[in-house]
Amino acid sequence: MELVFLGTGSGFPSRERNVAACVLNLTKERNSLWLFDCGEGTQHQFLRAGLKLNKIEKIFISHLHGDHLFGLPGLLSTRSFKGGAEPVTIYGPRPLLTFLRAALEVSGTYLPYPLNVEEIQEGVIFEDDQFTVTARPLSHRLESFGFRVAEKEKPGSLDADRLKAAGIPPGPLFQKLKQGEAVTLGDGRIINGRDFLRPGSPGKVAAILGDTMPCAAEVRLAEEADVVVREATYEAALAGRAREHGHSTTVQAALLARAARAKKLIITHISSRYEAGDTGRLLGECREIFPETEMAADLDVFPI
Repeated sequence: MELVFLGTGSGFPSRERNVAACVLNLTKERNSLWLFDCGEGTQHQFLRAGLKLNKIEKIFISHLHGDHLFGLPGLLSTRSFKGGAEPVTIYGPRPLLTFLRAALEVSGTYLPYPLNVEEIQEGVIFEDDQFTVTARPLSHRLESFGFRVAEKEKPGSLDADRLKAAGIPPGPLFQKLKQGEAVTLGDGRIINGRDFLRPGSPGKVAAILGDTMPCAAEVRLAEEADVVVREATYEAALAGRAREHGHSTTVQAALLARAARAKKLIITHISSRYEAGDTGRLLGECREIFPETEMAADLDVFPI
């Protein structure tokens, strides 16, 4: 599992940063990609990152400001030309469905794959046997959501040594036992695979937050997460400007990570007023409060 940042700027593209988009690469876990936000030009960034549009399974839109949304119709259209046949589900606030219907109908865009749009409210918005995704409203000028992606506990490996000690040789039965099934041996014994599994390991948790000012909901989403992706649009000295526009500063992002007892913070959504030479100063403001902080640049990859 890894995060691939396709756009790390705010408001509009700059020479160094495209607008908001981030991929949770789940190729190893479920052979798919989950996209979080889709600012204009995101499909170009897919090409630059070497990611395949036809692997997109889910898209999560935090809010409907253009720098998080305007790339979506083009990306969906291009996906159909790239062999995308599997369904795509898009999650986001109202009126996301109205926007997509208008954009696709007016442009005469035909999608040959099933498209499901779910307009979300607070709570669990997706769950299967691998992941649970929870959404909570944040504090921004438009309704804006943050997402907590929680991987479920990974089952422990099969203790082959104990099985051999019990007189069960390696073979086809091992696969059934590894899945926790009960099997009957030739001598009549019934062996339950769950009794021979090592302890499981906790799954990973990623909190990917939309635009926001500091609020209680983001702490709940980020609680003890392995990684928190959080906007830090402005430096600490511009807290007033951040509040005026419904955004946050470096220090506010770091305070969130500390309050949530997160393991790692990645700041993004950086104002175009800042250039590459400002990275050290902005990171320094965060690391004084939360040392495990990184600043994302376009096309950066962070393992989770």
